[in-house]
Amino acid sequence: MDIKQQITFWLKSAAHDLEVAETLIKNQKYDWCLFIGHLVLEKVLKAFYLRDKEEQPPKIYNLVKLAENTTLNLSNEQKQLLGEINRFNIEVRYTDYKNDFYKLCTREFTEEYFKKIEEMYQWLLLQMRQYK
Repeated sequence: MDIKQQITFWLKSAAHDLEVAETLIKNQKYDWCLFIGHLVLEKVLKAFYLRDKEEQPPKIYNLVKLAENTTLNLSNEQKQLLGEINRFNIEVRYTDYKNDFYKLCTREFTEEYFKKIEEMYQWLLLQMRQYK
């Protein structure tokens, strides 16, 4: 696969995962919805990494670090949001955090953050389209 095909792969995979997250929120699986939401943004950022570096993205999950390795011009608020969303990856994966995170993921909390994830996703897609 060439770079363009790989970018397309990451973006299609992110779109698929966004649909999965929507299903999870509808089915009240709030913690997993946010975990998948993190994954959506991770995949899009890895597409940007490929676009900008023309090499495979690192096997990291930190959204802020991924974004910092691209030419994206993120605001401080966007960087802060990515930092907050990073928690959704760690806290679902590790038993020490799971119970506390599960309690945190109320319907209201999840809807608020999922909306922010969707907005960031749409903004990132716009940046990708403007680059082409």
